[in-house]
Amino acid sequence: MSSQHPAGLASESVRRIAPYTPGKPVSELARELGLTDIVKLASNENPLGASPASLAAMQAALAESGLYPDGSGHALKQALAARHGLAPAQLTLGNGSNDVLVLLAESFLTPGTEAVYSQYCFAVYPLAVQATGARAVAVPALPVTHAKMPLGHDLEAMFAAITPATRLVFIANPNNPTGTWVEAAAIEGFIARVPATALVVLDEAYFEYAVEAGCGDGLAWLARYPNLVVVRTFSKAYGLAALRVGFAASHPEVADVLNRIRQPFNVNSIALEGARAALADPRHIARSVALVAQERPRLARELAARGLAVLPSAGNFLLANIGSAARAAALNDYLLRRGLIVRPVGNYGLADYLRITVGLVGENSRLLEGVDAWLGSEPR
Repeated sequence: MSSQHPAGLASESVRRIAPYTPGKPVSELARELGLTDIVKLASNENPLGASPASLAAMQAALAESGLYPDGSGHALKQALAARHGLAPAQLTLGNGSNDVLVLLAESFLTPGTEAVYSQYCFAVYPLAVQATGARAVAVPALPVTHAKMPLGHDLEAMFAAITPATRLVFIANPNNPTGTWVEAAAIEGFIARVPATALVVLDEAYFEYAVEAGCGDGLAWLARYPNLVVVRTFSKAYGLAALRVGFAASHPEVADVLNRIRQPFNVNSIALEGARAALADPRHIARSVALVAQERPRLARELAARGLAVLPSAGNFLLANIGSAARAAALNDYLLRRGLIVRPVGNYGLADYLRITVGLVGENSRLLEGVDAWLGSEPR
């Protein structure tokens, strides 16, 4: 009988993966500290939740829970295509946008190929790349002293990192966890220069919140750039994070590849109906975006007034420098004990920072009160 541990049978690249660390759930904090009045500002969720139209559509879909979903997602694809001026053949549905990102890595990366991304990128990019055995190329971000976009994407450095072995270039606009962004002209100029041997994966998870920042609309560029893939989600502005539904829009040949390895029924019936109804309810999106447009600058201004350096953000969250890793950990622990969940980002290499989701007016005010109390309790 072999004494080898079963985990040793896994590929080396998978064994070396550090698991993704999600935001702390409300239920976990409630169990740990016995709290009942908890505010979660950790996972960039929409505090308004799903629209009434989505809730009604999902309730109706429950009646057919005994049946498999439409594996092609026909109705949702038709709605997305009509909304964005695309062909259904350009679309790939995912169990959240994370699913689509993994599909891209599985489809186009192999040992001996490379993927390029920025230093402080969304954590799923390196996880997806590493699982394939491909080489990950993390390009240093702009310095924290950069006048306009500290810790943002350095597109020139990213372009210089592309080689004949590069198959995927990931760009999140705006970026999570930093909130930083690249304006439309710069992004499109970058895409135009990338050789046809590499796909540019433009992750627009926070697109709806970033329109006023001038990030551009990647979907409008698809006809000009066959090697562009745009990824979006219903988890953020649409308020459907629990449903796990996202999509990629691309050249039909790229979509065909992705749909070959996409798992059958990867998006459930309730999610399909909730997302379709959400698309038809622009007023809810408008309310969600308006809330962030109002509260994001207020929260940034108030945090800065308390001596915390806040990065510019086009998302529904802020990244605040607390001054040191020890102070960030202390503030996070203090807030947790007051029923306030924010997001430590040490796993991103940003241990001095906390990421704070923009919540409802009262939730943001409560967060500021918690920061005030912590500052008042710090040893002098």
